[in-house]
Amino acid sequence: MADPEAVGRAFLDYFYGLFSTNRAGLASLYQESSLLTFEGNKFQGQQAIIQKLTTMPFSNVAVQRDTVDIQPSISGGILIFVTGKLMPEGENMPLKFSQTFHLMPTPNNSFVVTNDMFRLNYG
Repeated sequence: MADPEAVGRAFLDYFYGLFSTNRAGLASLYQESSLLTFEGNKFQGQQAIIQKLTTMPFSNVAVQRDTVDIQPSISGGILIFVTGKLMPEGENMPLKFSQTFHLMPTPNNSFVVTNDMFRLNYG
């Protein structure tokens, strides 16, 4: 198996790079069985997830990762937990967030997101 730390960090660079300016470009990371829980609302499948991500009320956002924890999962995947801040374009106050990803390998030596959980952290 590839080094989970290296794969996880490369994934986060790619994911948040696209999340910042081109969320539709994230579609290849999800499949029909993928699940997203966003602020308690559940979305399943590539189309539903990308629909949610592309209809957020901002088009550009800066993402700052404060902490990143990466572990290999017992199922052969990679578990990633991130905390950080989002700064939507035109806003003055950053939004604190936490996000968890579970990545699973594909037969062609890449990874897909099977689970994605996102929460804003208030207080």
